[in-house]
Amino acid sequence: MTMNRCCWSTLAMLLFLAPGRGWAEQELTAHTVAQAPAIDGHPDPVWEKAPEIVTRDQVTGTDIRLRAIHTGNQLFIMAVFDDPTEDRQHKTMIWDDKQKRYQTGPKREDSFVIKWSMESNPIDLSLSAERPYRADIWYWKAFRTDHAGHADDKMDIYSLDPLPDHQKVLSKEGYVYYLVRPGDAGTPAYAPNLVESYQGDEVPKFRFQTPDGSRADVKAKGHWENGRWCIEFGRAFYTGNTDDLQFQRGTRNQFGISIYEIAGRPEDPTLDKPLFGSGEVGETLFLKIP
Repeated sequence: MTMNRCCWSTLAMLLFLAPGRGWAEQELTAHTVAQAPAIDGHPDPVWEKAPEIVTRDQVTGTDIRLRAIHTGNQLFIMAVFDDPTEDRQHKTMIWDDKQKRYQTGPKREDSFVIKWSMESNPIDLSLSAERPYRADIWYWKAFRTDHAGHADDKMDIYSLDPLPDHQKVLSKEGYVYYLVRPGDAGTPAYAPNLVESYQGDEVPKFRFQTPDGSRADVKAKGHWENGRWCIEFGRAFYTGNTDDLQFQRGTRNQFGISIYEIAGRPEDPTLDKPLFGSGEVGETLFLKIP
């Protein structure tokens, strides 16, 4: 007996949601507070009463402590995890004296991703899922966005149909899907640094700018000290933008996290962070907003 693609997708989803199949699930409850915290990477006392969960980054095996609080119209997430080094450079360009031009170097920034499902039912949010989905991405970058006090607000669109600038990925059952990661409408916190002549042995690949529009919806700031990152995120429940997930009280929202960019790239040993770009969501998480 053969199974068509629809049947395989249904079976894969049942396996994904079934207990004992290697997929853990946790619920993070957002504690109600009267005062919003400062988003600066230094936790205010208001976080102390919020319940904490510990999840694990799938690629690195790093434990991540998560807390959530809300004021009734604003949501805040805090992530704390160990990292032996503070990496705040990204693709720094190195001068090639023979070719008389700059080459992109191996340095990669520290980063942290929160990936929110925009689907109405629980779904596999991985890059090998058996069903298409859309996700809202909060992407904090130690070099490219932290200077502005924001996370990069983007989307993941995992589609059966080819889209502009797509990347092909394979589902668990070997079907071809197409991944695109468009930025939200507006200006990002960084832009290419166009350098044509020698300006030093190393120069930044990106220049800083002030984000605006939907791209600037998510505030975020990270602080590294004694081998540990603390990153705080904050966003209004309702942004009014179609490229954002809208939050409200009494809901339960599925999400996943990753220390590295979720881009589906293979490990690259030429980088100082070989796993950069190979991030993936692990444990299935839900945010409860009472």
